[in-house]
Amino acid sequence: MPNQQAEGFRDRAATAAAALGPAGERRVPWYAGRMPPLAPGDPAPDFLAEADGGDSIRLSDLRGRKVVLYFYPKDNTPGCTAEACGFRDAAAEFAAKDAVIVGVSPDSVAAHNRFKAKHGLPFHLVSDPGHAIAESYGVWREKALYGKKYMGIVRSTYVIDEQGRIETVFDKVKVRGHPAHVLEAI
Repeated sequence: MPNQQAEGFRDRAATAAAALGPAGERRVPWYAGRMPPLAPGDPAPDFLAEADGGDSIRLSDLRGRKVVLYFYPKDNTPGCTAEACGFRDAAAEFAAKDAVIVGVSPDSVAAHNRFKAKHGLPFHLVSDPGHAIAESYGVWREKALYGKKYMGIVRSTYVIDEQGRIETVFDKVKVRGHPAHVLEAI
């Protein structure tokens, strides 16, 4: 059975959303940062989130098309900009394969609007400030920089098939050549 560890977390998005208290304050669940990563064959956690341009994106509304869902730490940083521009440059090739690209980071919608306009990105960027989506996909994890440990997004990409199941997982992504690797996997 694929990814037995994740079996108890079938509805990850609802679980992560339940981490908000009645006043919207953040409660840290016992598994914070320890969600098992999703594996091929797992259902992709659905979400409804605000995106650039004031749009809302619901993952299940994209069924019938492949979805490239990529998680990145922060707008306008060198690695994240290179990754986004790589997807931008290959957007026509993804579209030819009937694949939709969606980027997700904790940045605000306003930051996404500026980032998208500055770099001419032709795909949606989803705002995940409470990192509920990142947690539901298992990409909100402990990281370390200069010996200091903190929680953050581990750069990852999921290719989701037309039925809403994880088809391919790219974990701890290296930016150089990544969009080309994703394109090959579709």
